[in-house]
Amino acid sequence: MNAKPLWAPSPERAAQTAMARFMAEAAQRAGRPIGDYAALHGWSIERSADFWTLVWEFCGVRGALGRERLVEGERMPGARWFGDSRLNFAENLLREADDSDALVFWGEDRVKRRLSRRALHELVARLAQALAAAGVKKGDRVAGYLPNLPEAVAAMLASASLGAIWSSCSPDFGVQGVLDRFGQIGPKVLFCADGYLYGGKQFDSLDKVREILAKLPSVERCIVVPYGGERASAAGVRGGVALADFIAPNAPGLGFERVEFNHPLYILYSSGTTGVPKCIVHGAGGTLLQHLKEHVLHSDVRPGDRLFYFTTLGWMMWNWLASGLAAGATLLLYDGSPFANRGRVLFDFADAEGMTHFGTSAKFVDAIAKIGLEPKKTHRLEKLRALLSTGSPLVPEAFDYVYAAVKEDLCLSSISGGTDIVSCFVLGNPMLPVWRGEIQCKGLGMAVEVYDEGGRALQGEKGELVCTRPFPSMPLGFWNDADGAKYRAAYFDKYPNVWRHGDWCEVTAHGGLVIYGRSDAVLNPGGVRIGTAEIYRQVEQLDEVVESIVIGQDWPPERPSDVRVVLFVRLKDGLVLDERLVARIKQRIRDNTTPRHVPAKVLQVGDIPRTKSGKIVELAVRNVVHGQPVKNVEALANPEALEQFRARAELRTE
Repeated sequence: MNAKPLWAPSPERAAQTAMARFMAEAAQRAGRPIGDYAALHGWSIERSADFWTLVWEFCGVRGALGRERLVEGERMPGARWFGDSRLNFAENLLREADDSDALVFWGEDRVKRRLSRRALHELVARLAQALAAAGVKKGDRVAGYLPNLPEAVAAMLASASLGAIWSSCSPDFGVQGVLDRFGQIGPKVLFCADGYLYGGKQFDSLDKVREILAKLPSVERCIVVPYGGERASAAGVRGGVALADFIAPNAPGLGFERVEFNHPLYILYSSGTTGVPKCIVHGAGGTLLQHLKEHVLHSDVRPGDRLFYFTTLGWMMWNWLASGLAAGATLLLYDGSPFANRGRVLFDFADAEGMTHFGTSAKFVDAIAKIGLEPKKTHRLEKLRALLSTGSPLVPEAFDYVYAAVKEDLCLSSISGGTDIVSCFVLGNPMLPVWRGEIQCKGLGMAVEVYDEGGRALQGEKGELVCTRPFPSMPLGFWNDADGAKYRAAYFDKYPNVWRHGDWCEVTAHGGLVIYGRSDAVLNPGGVRIGTAEIYRQVEQLDEVVESIVIGQDWPPERPSDVRVVLFVRLKDGLVLDERLVARIKQRIRDNTTPRHVPAKVLQVGDIPRTKSGKIVELAVRNVVHGQPVKNVEALANPEALEQFRARAELRTE
């Protein structure tokens, strides 16, 4: 165990956080001292209705807070939050209409635009009026097939202001991938862009849009947004109209339809690599309260802060980022490759716009460490207070890199949750120290435990991440799942009345967590369960290895009686895997883990398949190796990479 943390806030800095102020108010509400985070977390679970009510009041939610707080609070699923309360999500994100920045957009280093809060408010009002004129009403679906543009945020807010339901995909999705998603929910209106930018190249979107519309009859209007901010053409697009022609010339004001706390706000999608994506429905009130808690308390986002997360509209972190407006932050939106300008563009953005919160993926941190980037030497980063990372486990060596090469005085918050809850189970805390390789804490109001196979709570042992009590951002259900059978099967089959999230993890002595990968991808050689992240951590420290993916192969193939570990590696350009490098890889794993972790086979591949949000797909590779179908390759960013794993002769030998 590490003797001391990598970073800790000064007492003065900790005392100035919203978390500290919230803790003091919670103590008054509880009628007893709450002296540390563990006590605060305990109160937030024991008195969950009081806790979430305090979040509503502390964060200044605009709406009508009713008398009903929590009904059937022991049921999962089935608990009902704030049943007689009313609010509007967009109203809470559009609190101000002044000349300060609301949105700042960079399309790599080529396109730069900004929108003030006043301009955003006016654009949303004009869009809402136009959507209403187009027949959009409460409960209708509005979809976005868009880059991470300011207009995407505005379109979502306009939809929410009317009580409509927003759903989105990024423009790198193929036609079938979009149809697999939007085809299930029947949107009335589709927003798209005329193109997008990636790696310095411009891509046209409208050919794909025409194909999509030909098979999506529910869409009555398709609004074409110009990527560069100038006029777009909707020529040849069914029901198409340019944004400039669609929006109302002026709007008398922006009204907000206050809806039930559990009225649908978003439809998000599972990755869909094992079948057609599940359509996960999230409510307006639960999403707002959970995001306010995570932004204001766990991330210490303050009015005037500049919040950034590298994301597309195909990942729930876009929805998470958008909610930063409710905390008074300016959103820094980026579209394109994060490696533009030799990997420096995001740090250029940070300096140019005074970024306070830098959100990214663990893979990005690994990648810039591999190429030797040292932003601490090349950039000022003077306003940066927090670096957030998600998408996959952040390995201990990445913690070392951030503090050595990015910034020393920084709250490094590894966070983890997912599309399923449009938020986090475990995340950062500006009052707590950062320990090497650990997520700082369980989220307030989230009754996170680690269970063994039999449903026994573990401490200091690896097991399944579960949540034992309801929370407001649980999905309302799945679209077209009237009896809730698919929803219950997804999260509650293994442990009745307990949410099983599907992560393999461990609670640390500091009260933090370490996540070792997806539990359904856990390796099981000889009956010993191994998290895939334990192997990735060792292999990817080698200079020759760019990235890797590991699976368990049933062995022997003809009459399997066990599982063997097979590791695939992508090496730096021009390198070839030889016996010497295989031996080094195996020795490093053996020296730093256990003999059980050492792969029986190490094979070279040219690419690693991943989802649109950048997550590697161990289960898809395992299916290919075993001759089983991958049911939805449209969910992958690079489906062609799967072919490298099919019928490899090496996988038939000892």
